[in-house]
Amino acid sequence: MKQVVQGAGPDAAPGSGRPAVQLCAISKRFGAVQANREVSLSVAAASVHGLVGENGAGKSTLMAILYGYYQADAGHIEIDGQRVEIANSQQAIALGLGMVHQHFMLVDTLSCLDNVMLGAEPAFFLNAAKRSVRAKLEALMQDTGLHVRLDALVGDLPVGELQRLEILKALYRGAKILILDEPTAVLTPQETLQLFETLRRLKARGTTIILITHKLKEVMALCDEVTVMRAGQVVQTRAIADTSPEDLAEAMVGRKVNLGRKAGTKAAQAEVRLRSEGLSLRAANGVPLLTDLGFSLHAGEIVGVAGVSGNGQSELLEVLSGMLAPDAGRLHLGETVFDAATGDWLNPKRARELKLAHVPEDRHACAMVMGFPAWETAVLGYQDQAQYRSGPAGLGMNQALMREQTAQMQERFDVRPRNVELGSSKFSGGNQQKLVMAREIGQAPRVLLVGQPTRGVDIGAIEFIHNQLRAMRDAGCAVLVVSSELDEILALADRVIVMNGGRITGELAIEACDEKTLGMMMAAQTTAQTSAQTAATGVQA
Repeated sequence: MKQVVQGAGPDAAPGSGRPAVQLCAISKRFGAVQANREVSLSVAAASVHGLVGENGAGKSTLMAILYGYYQADAGHIEIDGQRVEIANSQQAIALGLGMVHQHFMLVDTLSCLDNVMLGAEPAFFLNAAKRSVRAKLEALMQDTGLHVRLDALVGDLPVGELQRLEILKALYRGAKILILDEPTAVLTPQETLQLFETLRRLKARGTTIILITHKLKEVMALCDEVTVMRAGQVVQTRAIADTSPEDLAEAMVGRKVNLGRKAGTKAAQAEVRLRSEGLSLRAANGVPLLTDLGFSLHAGEIVGVAGVSGNGQSELLEVLSGMLAPDAGRLHLGETVFDAATGDWLNPKRARELKLAHVPEDRHACAMVMGFPAWETAVLGYQDQAQYRSGPAGLGMNQALMREQTAQMQERFDVRPRNVELGSSKFSGGNQQKLVMAREIGQAPRVLLVGQPTRGVDIGAIEFIHNQLRAMRDAGCAVLVVSSELDEILALADRVIVMNGGRITGELAIEACDEKTLGMMMAAQTTAQTSAQTAATGVQA
């Protein structure tokens, strides 16, 4: 049932309440899949409107129709009260629409200035055009607070600055209505706060913002209204003041969702599965990335690694998984010892042989080949196992078994759609993540390393992935989870290691953890009380 409640959110709803965007009874079908079914959505001018739902709920299809990527089978669109036809993105831009995608549409080898100009060059003479664009951008940056280095190459910029550039590019093209698709998926907490301040400033200037996100706390903090979609339909639209994260989660999934901490088997800590000593790593320019890291990981526990992104967590995972060799240090993996001083460091193939599984932070770059069908992704890295060999001397591949086991993985991990032949790139981010998790967990590892387990994943998949990680722990696996989400660390971990500047700045049993304490340690502002809590736990690296 569709429920519509009008009202104002926490950041002062627009005065007039007039709609900037109206989507009226939009329907869209792709073959047998009904992506949108008579979807109606009204977005008030100069407001922030949240659009939430599980992967596959129809959010992205709906916004793609609004931006001209797809054409609706039925229904119509109104912008500022006028019925319009949007056949392509150029028409959308001309109508004042701008879209910032989750994966940035930027050219790494061009400067920020050139990226803004690309496809919208205002004059035949390029130098004159650049001077004109620069002047307009500098005025726009001053007005909005969206500051970027115009002459810097995009490939050299941090993610937060790329996000600002994408928004700036849309505003330069005249966007009055901004569609943001998972804008904080790869941002640090600090960058997220900066983005929110920018969006509030844009709203105050009269910009209308549609925010697609899985992060319900962000919806509650930023939006005026929120619409929930499920199975291609709108099930609820409410003012933020009239809802809660729990209500939104239930509306998204169709049942109550528990993302909080759950009691589990107490970590035995009798067997050390992994131990590092003095791990140190420097970048090519000599900058320290890891400094003297030492800790232990025991059977039957989840250790969470907390910290603001960019403080060595990624490098730690790469070193522990064998993707990167450190400059100094030792690694004990079961009874096997690797020493950087000898040059004989772990590699990914050896890691798999020693029953260490790894779910990388960046699934696209390090865990999948996007052009592979699902069944190839599901065995990637394990294709040389004896069970998959066939033919004379085992030179062939048992593709039938690979497909059969992939179908079983898809069923067990609820990977949608259940199609082993579908290209990996065709699955949503959450289903890609579940496929990678299924592959690694399916090997029954003794040690499991997981980076950002639920980045870009919907709330139902988050609950599922968390339960799988707890099940691995309770079965005796030693699990290391790196996450920039403190809520996730607090929900999963039995013990927490905090990193700052490539160092471990503290280690606490979960009973001694809360957001304030971890936040202080993440900022390297540990107090005597925090040190006392660390000592009181009796947990040593």
